[in-house]
Amino acid sequence: MTADRNRPAYLDCAASTPMRPCAIEAMTPYLEQQFANPSGAHRMARKSRAAIDDAREIVAEALGFDPHGIVFTSGGTEADNLAVHGVTSATGTAALCPATEHHAVLHPVEAVGGRYVQVDAGGEVDLDHLAAQLAPDAGPPVGLVSVMLVNNESGVIADLEAVADVVRRHAPEALLHTDAVQGVNWVDTAAAAQPADLLSLSGHKFGGPKGVGVLAIRPGVTLSAQQLGGGQEADRRSGTHNTAGIAALGAALGELNETRSEDICRIRELADRLADGLLVAIDGCTETVARPRRAAGICQLLIDGIETEALLVLLDRFDVMASAAASCASGAMEPSHVLAAMGVERHAAAGSLRLSLGWCTEPWEIERAIDAIPNCVEQLR
Repeated sequence: MTADRNRPAYLDCAASTPMRPCAIEAMTPYLEQQFANPSGAHRMARKSRAAIDDAREIVAEALGFDPHGIVFTSGGTEADNLAVHGVTSATGTAALCPATEHHAVLHPVEAVGGRYVQVDAGGEVDLDHLAAQLAPDAGPPVGLVSVMLVNNESGVIADLEAVADVVRRHAPEALLHTDAVQGVNWVDTAAAAQPADLLSLSGHKFGGPKGVGVLAIRPGVTLSAQQLGGGQEADRRSGTHNTAGIAALGAALGELNETRSEDICRIRELADRLADGLLVAIDGCTETVARPRRAAGICQLLIDGIETEALLVLLDRFDVMASAAASCASGAMEPSHVLAAMGVERHAAAGSLRLSLGWCTEPWEIERAIDAIPNCVEQLR
């Protein structure tokens, strides 16, 4: 993105990012000239199919999976649902996940009669509680454990190897799934997710388009299709391929994989500058997670004496786009389920603020936020 200071300072990249130029370029031909259905037999169809196969190779290399295990979906939510419902229905088992997971995992786990695992005050999985929940007398046998690679609110980076070790010792038949929707930006995903049997992605979190995602599956994993029809994606996810979206996702992920280390250094410096500036300028402001344990681009703060919803409205007037770890339901602020699981008191969670950076973030946006946020907090107090 260019340094257009007339646009808002966008610090909500964990919610969505703008498309990378390379993704737009990769997508455009399949919206205009090469629009054929890739399931056809003629040369236009074969050209669309080749674009999907190319993207599959790029995604597989970036994630450390076999290309035959890459299943394209409509996004991260469908990928998470396919993982949870697909494994548990195929094996007749239940699922476990931490109480801090995204609702795209929480709700499917609930739907299959699964259970939650506790986290500590830093948002990390309580491995002792995980072991207890995997015990034969804890409930129905567990066939899937799902642990988010990077939490979308707190930015906590999971230690999947430690989780996998507990699962292997206490439920060796169970599979490990990771929602890497946020994590792909901030960690070497192929290395960090090596212990995982299944992995979910969403294109619009790293510069791809909305409406396209991935479920990556290791060889030998048994999965029941949840969407039946034409038998696309090796009978694992029927439906006409979103060729343009898949091509764009592949291009965006390929670029991310090449620039990730450089991006992390740049974004970490900007995020630290942002947090330091706000911690100095605002009394009663704290970070929820220690910096070594969180992703470079997610900064979650608790600010005493305010309600986040009012702060976000005021920040919008100052051209700063941010988000809350709480939502307004029926006129009452409901605390973030992530912060509640971490033991944060309701009154403190009411003042939570998530500032998330991404590939598009520029230094002037940080400076605007450092100027605007303390001013808005002072007005509200």
